[in-house]
Amino acid sequence: MNDLGPSYQSRVQKRTIILAFFFFLWFIVLTLRLIQLQVIEYRRLREAVMSQSQDERPIIPERGTIYDRHGQILARSLPAPTACLIPGKDDLPGDLFARVERLKKIANLPERELQKIKSRIEDGDTYIYIKRKISWDQADRISKLNLKNVYIQQENRRFYPLGALAAHVLGGVNVDGEGQSGVELQYNSRLEGVKGLSLILRDANKRRYAWEILKEPKPGQDLVLTLDETIQYIAERELEKAVREHEASWGTVVVSHPASGEILAMATSPAYDPNNYPPSPLELGRNRAIQQNFEPGSMFKIVTAAAAREAGVVGFNEIFDCSEGKIRVAGWTISDHKKLGLLTFSEVIVQSSNVGTIKVGQRIGQDNLYRMIQDFRFGQKTGLDLPGEENGIVHPLHKWSRTSIAAHSIGYEISVTAVQMLQAMNILANGGVLIPFRITQASFNPTGSNPNIPATGVRIISERTASELTRRVFEGVVADGTGQAARIDGFSVAGKTGTARKLDQDLGVYLASRHLASFVGFVPADRPVLSMVVVLDEPKFSLQYGGQVAAPVFREIARRVLLYLRQAPQFDPDKKNVTAQLRSQDRP
Repeated sequence: MNDLGPSYQSRVQKRTIILAFFFFLWFIVLTLRLIQLQVIEYRRLREAVMSQSQDERPIIPERGTIYDRHGQILARSLPAPTACLIPGKDDLPGDLFARVERLKKIANLPERELQKIKSRIEDGDTYIYIKRKISWDQADRISKLNLKNVYIQQENRRFYPLGALAAHVLGGVNVDGEGQSGVELQYNSRLEGVKGLSLILRDANKRRYAWEILKEPKPGQDLVLTLDETIQYIAERELEKAVREHEASWGTVVVSHPASGEILAMATSPAYDPNNYPPSPLELGRNRAIQQNFEPGSMFKIVTAAAAREAGVVGFNEIFDCSEGKIRVAGWTISDHKKLGLLTFSEVIVQSSNVGTIKVGQRIGQDNLYRMIQDFRFGQKTGLDLPGEENGIVHPLHKWSRTSIAAHSIGYEISVTAVQMLQAMNILANGGVLIPFRITQASFNPTGSNPNIPATGVRIISERTASELTRRVFEGVVADGTGQAARIDGFSVAGKTGTARKLDQDLGVYLASRHLASFVGFVPADRPVLSMVVVLDEPKFSLQYGGQVAAPVFREIARRVLLYLRQAPQFDPDKKNVTAQLRSQDRP
């Protein structure tokens, strides 16, 4: 064996050391890289991998069902198919869009929707809605095309089985099932439930190969309304008939049970079908009963009469001279519909004399009248559990002018809502006590009627004032006065008509050709089972007064509801002298 010498061995040793050093260095670098990947950047890299291999999608729970007071379904959720696109890794944008275009006719996709889908494809979205909540027929036709990466998945859609019935109370939901108006919005958190969570798993080519539920959705709670489906139907039918007959701009009716404050019906015309939400035009969705301010006109004489009796400034038989048929206040001339001569205080309200009511208002004084307006809760929401309620408009006392007492006495210079006027009349119906309104209740009895449970309230005027005004004034309005068209055979009715001229905002004058006609009342007058307000805006033709236009609507709805509730007549209309009960001794 040849001796290679010390120099060769030295070179080998050096090479071995160098090689070992590089191996060690490589090991250190590899270790550091592993630490970086496994520890330092583990979370980020894991999320990146997971984002490419899986998607988390919310599961929308079944929305709660809405019932009327007897268990009739007013709104419910039904399964609905949705067409979606889940692109794969090897899918080209052009190919994906070509598949979507094949669905254009079946899914009724407008061009703007196609462009939105195209943009999402180009952006690389991994889950794209093609068309949500389509019909089962459309879903079947799409499935038969067997298009790659096009799937049919199930969602829930909101269904209103009675169509437009109670549409303004129920409101509607958006495509995601979120309440947008009415009780759907007011009680959205209760109805919507708790969302679940699902996981879509993908392979290396981004193809879906599994679907996993991470969190089960929790269904929404059911909701029971105080509405009575039958009474709601009656109210809507008669209101729609009146709006059409008189070519009114709009109309609204609210029916309540005075002692409990429960809303039995709330209708607005024109209406819309919440199955096609949102309404078009959007104005159709306005609930005029709570979202429309207006000057009430003579309906407001309820408040003036109550203020006069509570202040003790007039007696029922006290005479007011209304023979001229007009009165001038600070340069403003106010007229009656005709010359009425000498009238007692009761007759002033029964015949709806503006002249006599202004003279009563002047006796009351602005402080007492303003206090009564506040006590009756005008200028603030009634608290009804519906969204969007207007406050009305009540000007503070320091902004009243020399004409304000006269104007407020007859229902001008103040704006109210229909539901506020019903609340005012209910104060009389409940013996001077204000009972808050409500439109929801805790439960229902599927086998029978739901009992009206008297609610606690706040006393606004004395029981004596409420009772005497009802008996000696507001029953007389219907028996002998401007509200005779509201008479119902066999029943005593208390009520008040209203006819307000509309203000031309541009000219700043009230127009004799444009009116808001109204009537508010309750029946039976001594023990009311229902109260109602009727408002028609700008009725056309020769009939424009509240007693001519709104009072007949009250009569027809109330008559049919009394039959439905099986209320026995109080007396035989052919034998009972209704007017006689209104004539009694005036209190000092």
